[in-house]
Amino acid sequence: MKIVFLETDTLGTDVNLSKFDKLGEVIRYPQTALAEVPQRIKDADIIIVNKLAMNEMTLAEATNLKLICLTATGTNIVDFDYTNSRNITVTNVKGYSTQSVIQHTFALFFYVYEKLSYYDEFVKSGNYIRSDIFSHFEMKFNELYGKTWGIIGLGEIGRGVAEIAKLFGCKVVYYSTSGRNDNSAYKKVDLDTLLSEADVISIHAPLNDKTVDLIGENELRKMKRSAILLNLGRGPIINEHALYKALSEDWIAGAGLDVLTVEPMAASNPLSKIKDSTKLIITPHIAWATVEARQRVTDEVSKNIKAYLNGEKRNVVS
Repeated sequence: MKIVFLETDTLGTDVNLSKFDKLGEVIRYPQTALAEVPQRIKDADIIIVNKLAMNEMTLAEATNLKLICLTATGTNIVDFDYTNSRNITVTNVKGYSTQSVIQHTFALFFYVYEKLSYYDEFVKSGNYIRSDIFSHFEMKFNELYGKTWGIIGLGEIGRGVAEIAKLFGCKVVYYSTSGRNDNSAYKKVDLDTLLSEADVISIHAPLNDKTVDLIGENELRKMKRSAILLNLGRGPIINEHALYKALSEDWIAGAGLDVLTVEPMAASNPLSKIKDSTKLIITPHIAWATVEARQRVTDEVSKNIKAYLNGEKRNVVS
């Protein structure tokens, strides 16, 4: 079997890929432009990919192709009508980043909520050395205990966030974007109720027709002025122009984002104009990317390939 990695840079240079060498002939490309895909996979049996479109344009010349392994959970890059017509099996990976994203949710939250950028700069600038008292109260922050944490999307990650928020003493409420999620452990509310009652709102929902622009100007105006908004789901769930306005005009207190509508960040993104880190922190889609999670991805992909070679179905999507 010839196995072709098209985007090893999306996994990082520190992950161990040696186990794939036992499964066949392995070709590794750090990055691949879309136009380069057909040539690079023309004689591949298995390809491993993250972001590149898998459709007739990229796959037509790959006459030996039997298996596409996605190094992600989402499958939107795949034209399943085409892959199914060719009997090409597609697999993904699930649950590999749950703990990483939960952890990063709280990292983003506390960075903004406790104004950590301000206090870090206060000390490093030398102002604390020159201070005449032992403490400093210029930027005020509050306890999380007793606040309401609202979750949009109570899947595995959302439930993990809910459990930790509860340990901090929060009341947890949630909104199901599909309408099908009923979890008796937490109070289910409609979106308007969540927006108006929550002190913290964290988004852990998938991107679909129901969630695109779910949080726009009208929704942001319904939130508390003291509220913090976190997006660990997908960028287009929040309208970035509306969020820029909300932060610039103090409709809400702050936001923490790990995902954007266009990634890498577009120069035209209005959020790039906000330089006040007590109001906004944006991380470059790294919530999933702890060392452990990235290694877990590669381990899962190798298991998917082994299962396929043994005639077993594992994480097959269609």
